Amino acid sequence: MPGSDVTATHCPYCALQCGMEIGPGAAITPRTDIPANASGALCQKGWTAGELLTNGERLTTPLLHGEPVAWDVALDYVADRLSAIRAEHGPDAVAVFGGGGLTNEKAYSLGKFARVALGTSQIDYNGRFCMSSAAAASIRAFGMDRGMPFPITDLAEADVVLLAGANVAETMPPFVRHVSGPRVIVIDPRRTQTAKLAWLHLQPAPGTDLALALGLLHLALADDLVDEAYVGARTTGFEEVRTSLSAWWPERVERITGVPVHQMRQAVRAMAAVDKAYILTGRGAEQHAKGTDTVTAYINLALALGLPGRHGSGYGCITGQGNGQGGREHGQKADQLPGYRKIDDPAARAHMAEIWGIAAEDIPGPGRSAYELLDALGTREGPRALLLFGSNPIISAPASEHVAERIAALDLLVTCDFVMSETAALADVVFPVTQWAEEGGTMTNLEGRVLLRQQAVAPPEGVRSDLDVISALAARLGHRFETEPVKVFDELRRASAGGPADYSGITYERITAETGVFWPCPDLGPAREHPGTPRPFLDSFATPDGRARFVPVQHRPPAEEIDADYPLYLSTGRVLAHYQSGAQTRRIAPLVRAAPEPYVELHPDLAEQLDIVPGDVVRVSSRRGEAKAVARISDAIRRDTVFMPFHWEGANRLTNPALDPTSRMPEFKVSAVRVERDS
Repeated sequence: MPGSDVTATHCPYCALQCGMEIGPGAAITPRTDIPANASGALCQKGWTAGELLTNGERLTTPLLHGEPVAWDVALDYVADRLSAIRAEHGPDAVAVFGGGGLTNEKAYSLGKFARVALGTSQIDYNGRFCMSSAAAASIRAFGMDRGMPFPITDLAEADVVLLAGANVAETMPPFVRHVSGPRVIVIDPRRTQTAKLAWLHLQPAPGTDLALALGLLHLALADDLVDEAYVGARTTGFEEVRTSLSAWWPERVERITGVPVHQMRQAVRAMAAVDKAYILTGRGAEQHAKGTDTVTAYINLALALGLPGRHGSGYGCITGQGNGQGGREHGQKADQLPGYRKIDDPAARAHMAEIWGIAAEDIPGPGRSAYELLDALGTREGPRALLLFGSNPIISAPASEHVAERIAALDLLVTCDFVMSETAALADVVFPVTQWAEEGGTMTNLEGRVLLRQQAVAPPEGVRSDLDVISALAARLGHRFETEPVKVFDELRRASAGGPADYSGITYERITAETGVFWPCPDLGPAREHPGTPRPFLDSFATPDGRARFVPVQHRPPAEEIDADYPLYLSTGRVLAHYQSGAQTRRIAPLVRAAPEPYVELHPDLAEQLDIVPGDVVRVSSRRGEAKAVARISDAIRRDTVFMPFHWEGANRLTNPALDPTSRMPEFKVSAVRVERDS
């Protein structure tokens, strides 16, 4: 609690949610009771997290058209404008955009606010940009999406771990300690810091991950490595997949991907030869217009080798954002209701209508996905007002210049933030809100473990929580919303009861006593307590027949291929010192010193061809815009590819908003670009 000498809580950044303690002067020390970092590890971001609480750029007063105003003035203005816009254009003229870093309580309240107080279907969140493809693939294969359906500590006992498109050494360094024992296979177009630690690195051309996964499964079949007993007992659909693989002989896959056949065979044989193996996917495999199918292909490979649903083996997705898992479970996604229920399911609608005290027919149907929502802002048929919580799309959205134009066309933009992000700077109203250690609430980490962030310090005077903002606006629109996190969580528990993500048996007291509780965890009543579910698929999968489903998929080229005008691939990603859009980390002096500016990474042969030397300012152009950054020359990247980190404004001006047809994930990871030395 605030005022005590030391408070146990969790890191404000990635989905590991490392345990830490906050002491006097915002001093940070790692906890050793949280499995994600039980060894006492923290990354550079975690060690410097205390500076977020003392940063001089904090917002402490509501802003109306850039001028400080009292809270009631700002709240009244927003409520009046929302009412007027809804009256003139209908409820869907107001949109809500959330974030994967919001607590479960905020995510739940935001979804309820959109559907009950505003009556709008237009709500989605930036987690759609994070791991929606893996979520969609997991649901159709296993019947449920829980990123890693096993404790992270299981990885240390593995013999082999394959990481497809995951650079954990930079994005979440304490993760590396869990895979320091197994042989690690990395699939990535770059020789990342993670790839440098690997036993085997497969380096495919950007946009060819799906072809590679198909080739690996073809080899497993050809070399008689399929676990036929497991496939027969625990899966369906394998014969259709077996037939679909006939065209993906290894030599063809080598021509498409650039990965030598002997490396493919080495990877498959290594996984098949051991008792315990895992396949894990990250954003590199998922952020494509075919990301759902790519993840499906890796799941098919895992199923063929008999990995999922066995203690010591499995498939998992490495969630990125701090509450990327919980953030999509409780209602801020366009197509979902709390408990990971589908919004078009009549039973789910009836359940939520009872919890919310409204008629089921008054709950709006599915809305637009994240990019489609941003793309529609200010258009004739799109939203005229946007309420933005915990996101910075001016930096993080694809085709970001176009997104900025759409935001500028709004009649009303309202943001809740604790610093003046690039998007907040465009807002009509900015509400200064609490962050991280200034508030309590639950987060669900990459394992599906529900954790408790405890308030460690009092917020600056004049700052309120997102829950306070939601409640105050709801009250002005005629609705009563809770503001205390524990009361919101109690309602969330009832709302999630019976759903795939059932939190009803989880309480703040249990989380504290058990250092986290795995969902699903139903409420069994006062007589007994459900233990939580660390490994949900050991007995059966969450499908109607209890079997995992093979799904046949086929490779297709990127949505945008290279040509004479744009002859290079652009791939984007993260660096160790920064997080997401950089709104937090670019204000922390040690992190800025470690990574002060964006850059373009080029292979030495390409740099020589373009007459570029290290430190030159280069211009990168795509069909959507251009960006400038300094050149870094490295043989860690392919000759046909350049890399840019996306924490600064620029990289996402170039990226392609082409969407996966299932998950609606944009194709961040491969765009056609031209690179020139800037004159």
